[in-house]
Amino acid sequence: MSVKTEVAIIGGGPAGLAAALSCYRHGIRNIMILERDEHLGGILQQCIHNGFGLHWFGEELTGPEYAQRFIDEIRKTGISCLLNTMVIEIKEDKTIYAVNSRNGLMEIKANAVILAMGCRERTRGALRIPGGRPAGVYTAGMAQRLINIEGYMPGREVVILGSGDIGLIMARRLTWEGARVKMVCEIMPYSTGLIRNVRQCLDDYGIPLKYNHTVIRIHGKERLQGVTVARVDDKRNPIKGTEEYVSCDTLLLSVGLIPENELSEGAGVKLDPITGGPIVDEFRQTSVPGIFSCGNVLHVHDLVDYVSKEAEITGEGAYRYINGRSPSDSDYLQVIPGKGIRYVVPQRIYGDSDVEFYFRSNGIYKDGTVELTDGEKVLASKRLMRMVPGQMERLILKRELLTGVSKTKKLQLRWRNRNEEDDAECS
Repeated sequence: MSVKTEVAIIGGGPAGLAAALSCYRHGIRNIMILERDEHLGGILQQCIHNGFGLHWFGEELTGPEYAQRFIDEIRKTGISCLLNTMVIEIKEDKTIYAVNSRNGLMEIKANAVILAMGCRERTRGALRIPGGRPAGVYTAGMAQRLINIEGYMPGREVVILGSGDIGLIMARRLTWEGARVKMVCEIMPYSTGLIRNVRQCLDDYGIPLKYNHTVIRIHGKERLQGVTVARVDDKRNPIKGTEEYVSCDTLLLSVGLIPENELSEGAGVKLDPITGGPIVDEFRQTSVPGIFSCGNVLHVHDLVDYVSKEAEITGEGAYRYINGRSPSDSDYLQVIPGKGIRYVVPQRIYGDSDVEFYFRSNGIYKDGTVELTDGEKVLASKRLMRMVPGQMERLILKRELLTGVSKTKKLQLRWRNRNEEDDAECS
């Protein structure tokens, strides 16, 4: 089976749905969403807690409610959605090979492709924790699915490794269901999740969060019996003599998310080694012309509202590309992270419109300013009382501020402490 489409969107989660609607609003009508699950909505279907939609809809929704708003709009437009469909390859010429039980192997030729595959959880294998392989070790997302979708309790006495947002939310969810969450261990000296989730999901329920701690051994043969936790030093190595045995029947891992970019690499898309996602311009076009990326496959977000906002940008980008309005690939400004900044997206810009940068810090910083500079001049800045790795920040650059900036220069996003600003003013 061979079909043609103007825009093919890989993934029917929040990013894919918002990208499809953006394409439709820009006048594209031949749009196809390819989703491997049996339902649209992606991970939101199992996120039954509230807190979604405050920025996008101006009201507080659960994950399924947020997803349904977009699904209802998709149905009104008549956009084609192929469910239970696995994309197995994307070519650089934007030919897609996918398979499902109804159509068999399909060849889809698209004028533009939007990558919206989301991310996956880092598993125990990536952590290399010694011990047996007993039942009771789960990623936090899998435990969330078991409770919220399948209706099963993973266990009764729980230790959580990692303070990512899903792990924090599951600490509260398990407590509500009658489990005892003994502790959350975080190897870093700060939480990798949102501060509000630490407050609402741990502090409100008296669940201890142990910074600079990790699990160094798993105990049990058939079923998990306990774990050994230990304090770590500045290099994140366990400190001898700080070991503590904690009995439990369940260990949840909330130790990071990895963008699903195997298909992207197969298409020749260049990836950022820090984000794990593609290198993109302000319209989220990757290094391969006509292939765009958005959502958690590009970089991991805290809030789904920002996923939707970023996905909207790809719709405009796809429209511009299809209509021959994309700028020359060589005519761009590179944007690099400087002091205090772990990464910045987009990594390159053409300056055809205002740009909103998304970025994260590489540590905890207080009372200072984030500045975007061309080496000499500050093009945009934002004052922050606190900047932490667990919270993504944004900075807007107005198009007119790039007037006169040489394309040979690199823009740098950096953190400047308050005392550095005072010193600069004095000099």
